[in-house]
Amino acid sequence: MGPFNLSVTFLPHQHLTSRDLRSVRNGRTLTVLDRDTTVARIVPYAAPPLEIRKAQRRVRDVKLPPKPAKRTDSVAVLLEDRRRR
Repeated sequence: MGPFNLSVTFLPHQHLTSRDLRSVRNGRTLTVLDRDTTVARIVPYAAPPLEIRKAQRRVRDVKLPPKPAKRTDSVAVLLEDRRRR
């Protein structure tokens, strides 16, 4: 494996360590093995840069939708939905 790859074999009771995640954060690819079988590959996340846009209007100028005509019982709606399934 190259200098940017790292293989780790996990036993059922093991889990990723902070050190493993830190190495991925630093640009290394982590290959997870279950015995001798590759089960996953953890690669560094390369997010595109965020675009920061200026607000078009103030929050207090946004109109709220009208209140519903009648009250809704959320639990009753959920139970009815579950009964239909």
